[in-house]
Amino acid sequence: MYTMIVYHAYFKYVAFAVAAVVFPVIGLVLLKIIQKLTTGRCTSLVCLNGKTAIVTGGGSGIGFETALLLAGRGCRVIIADREDATKAKTKIIEVTNNTNIVTKHLDLTSFQSIRKFAKEINTTEDRLDILINNAGAGAVANKHTDDGLHITMQINHFGPFLLTHLLADLLKKSAPSRIIWVSSASAFFWNNLTVKNLNYSEKQPLNFLRASFIYGNSKLCNVIAANGFAERLRKFGVTSNSLHPGLVNTHIHLKTARILGIETFGKLFTNTVLFLYGKSPKEGAQTTIALAVSNHLKTVTGKHFWDCRTFVQPPKTWKKTFCNEIWSKSEELTKLKPEEKLPVESF
Repeated sequence: MYTMIVYHAYFKYVAFAVAAVVFPVIGLVLLKIIQKLTTGRCTSLVCLNGKTAIVTGGGSGIGFETALLLAGRGCRVIIADREDATKAKTKIIEVTNNTNIVTKHLDLTSFQSIRKFAKEINTTEDRLDILINNAGAGAVANKHTDDGLHITMQINHFGPFLLTHLLADLLKKSAPSRIIWVSSASAFFWNNLTVKNLNYSEKQPLNFLRASFIYGNSKLCNVIAANGFAERLRKFGVTSNSLHPGLVNTHIHLKTARILGIETFGKLFTNTVLFLYGKSPKEGAQTTIALAVSNHLKTVTGKHFWDCRTFVQPPKTWKKTFCNEIWSKSEELTKLKPEEKLPVESF
């Protein structure tokens, strides 16, 4: 006697298998659509003829796209970079026909370099309308610079903190002017910032977790610095805001993974998550450009932005005493002279 095989009894299992494959794919497609639809775009058409902007780290990545978009509006752009940015300058001139592009050497790991750069700017430039503190690093190494500071913290926080102080008078002279700090979502989630670990000890070995905390701490400091300058320069017509550019597909992720000894994971992350869901550098520059040019933001200061929109500030920045302690310690560690410090203006 033969047993009849009832094929339709297996249909439900086939249906489950198909659903298990299709639904996640549909979900991923929807996620991509949502990501594209919610990506902020600067819609301002403001012309920047007669304006001068400095973009740190403007030779590559988000910084290059920022410099390119500013140049396209007629702005005089000073690309401040540790690496030779001649190719970036040539490309920008070729694309925009704006020949008013300058490259200058700036090494944020050296206070001497920062002071030399600032002195040159203050001597040769008549105005500075936009200062964009864009340059940054992921995990560089677990070492200290010649200035005695952790290298990641110096590149991401102490360097731009000192630079902005040194250019404050020129920004005041050029008012209304704007300071823009490129921070990160890490300022919200990956940090353990205290006054004591502001300058992280090199005695502790570097691993993925510590490197993430150091990076997050530096990006939290960006928001604290942005708010501090906003408070101190508001009276002079200088605004200061911070932003998260989004998950952007740039070389910084792979470089960080290589330093931490997880290059294979870094390549996998870059070739999958970043390739599929990361923003392009041009998309990542949109919020920076909006803060630099938009008329409706010209008096907005002390705010944090995601995708060209105002966003809630990291919780630790809500604590005024804590922020003041970080500011004061940063003044000390960057060896600011008394006359270079910016007092809080009373109203």
